[in-house]
Amino acid sequence: MQTTNPGDGLMLDQQLCFTLYAASRLMVQAYQPFLERLGLTYPQYLVMLVLWEQDGLAVKQLGERLLLDSGTLTPLLKRLAALGHVIRQRSDVDERQVVIELTEAGRALRQQAVIMRQQMQSQFGPMLDGVDALQTPLKSFISQIRIMKTANAD
Repeated sequence: MQTTNPGDGLMLDQQLCFTLYAASRLMVQAYQPFLERLGLTYPQYLVMLVLWEQDGLAVKQLGERLLLDSGTLTPLLKRLAALGHVIRQRSDVDERQVVIELTEAGRALRQQAVIMRQQMQSQFGPMLDGVDALQTPLKSFISQIRIMKTANAD
């Protein structure tokens, strides 16, 4: 028994949110076996990517970059510190801020991540043809939603 009218926009296949959610889940699942070799979860990997780009960021800066609040980010950072990949320390400039810096082990992990990325690219490359073209419109979409959220929060 169908209770949804296809014209009312409430069909699962009509939901952009579901398409993005499904694509995200499947991409994270594809990363999982590769990340296990690095000893990282996907969110930890994202933190490491940001720190490999720019080391010595405040937790707040990391959160802004990753779209994560400090309540979500702090346990990730504690775990990365326990693994020996980062150091968490108070800022010399503002003691209220916690700065995250890579350790030598954290920096060295980058080389393993480069190899992992190459392995993924060789395995999934053909499936990803055309997907790169989605980056620009999706980044624009994210930016617009962030602006909308900020405006609604005021």
